[in-house]
Amino acid sequence: MSLELSIPFNDNQLSALLDTAENSVALLILAHGSGAGKDHEFMAGYAQAVAELGISVLRFNFPYMDAGKKFPDKAPTTITAWQQVRNWAGQEAAAGLPVFTAGKSFGGRMASLAAAEGMETRGLVFLGYPLHAPKKEEKLRDEHLYPLEVPMLFLEGTKDPFANPEIMKAVAAKLPTASLAWFEGGNHSFKVARSGRTAAQDGAWLAPRTNEFIRSLLG
Repeated sequence: MSLELSIPFNDNQLSALLDTAENSVALLILAHGSGAGKDHEFMAGYAQAVAELGISVLRFNFPYMDAGKKFPDKAPTTITAWQQVRNWAGQEAAAGLPVFTAGKSFGGRMASLAAAEGMETRGLVFLGYPLHAPKKEEKLRDEHLYPLEVPMLFLEGTKDPFANPEIMKAVAAKLPTASLAWFEGGNHSFKVARSGRTAAQDGAWLAPRTNEFIRSLLG
C-alpha cells in the first residue's frame, strides 16, 4: 500500500507516495514524465514492482503537475524540486539507506541535470531517456551526461521515437559508468503493440533490471 506524503518545496508542498519494501536495501526516488504524474498506472506498476523486489520507492509530482498545469515547469524549477526532494528524502524517508534516483523520460533527464549540478545519488535510472525529439535526431540532449561519474542505467524501448537505437548506443558507449538495457518492441511508454499488457504491467516490466542494477552497486 502506498503512503501519501507531502514534501516541502519553497513555500509550498509537493505531493508524494512512498511504497515501502519489506527489508528494504535502498530507496529509489522516482519522478514522472512530462504528461502524467506520480499516480499514473505506469508509475504505480513500476514503483510497486520495484518495492516487491526489496527496494523502497518514493515517487513525487513536480510543481506544475500538482497545480494542474499542462506544460512542465522550466528546468531551473524542476532541478530545484529534485534537489529539495532528494535532501528531504535523505533526512525523512531513507532511514539510513543508500539513495538512488530515477525518472520517466522528462523526469529522468531532470534528475541527470540535477546530478550535474551536484545532487547526491548512488545511481541514476532512466525509464526511456528522451535523447532527442522525434525526427530531430540532430539535436541531442546528451552534453551534460558526459561529465557525470555516477553509475547510470538506461532502460530503452527498441521502438522509442525519442531514442534512435544506434545513436543511443553510441552515446552510452561514451559514458564509462553507463549500462544500457533494451526492451524489445517497447515505445516511449514501453508499450508493445498487441501485447495485451496494462500500463501498470508495462511499468513492472522494468523492475527486475532496475533491481539488478541497484543491487550490483550495493556490494
